[in-house]
Amino acid sequence: MRIIAELPHPDCKISIFNMNQKYIVKFEQGTLEQSYKLSELDLSGGGVNDVFEILDDEFIKTVVDKFKSMRTDFNTAYKRHY
Repeated sequence: MRIIAELPHPDCKISIFNMNQKYIVKFEQGTLEQSYKLSELDLSGGGVNDVFEILDDEFIKTVVDKFKSMRTDFNTAYKRHY
């Protein structure tokens, strides 16, 4: 797996990897991460530029919102045990 791009964003780290004819888009925020896999065959042939088009502001906002939900869920589970 090799990293082919990093996108700057104030709310999370965004990295794009390429491995076995798939693009893996990884979002990181602190100790949390989300990954999305895209087959090269499912894209229109524009390579990583097709991935950039998918990663629009609206999608990234939903990712950041999911991080908030993930953090809440984890903290709730943690508090049940400690």
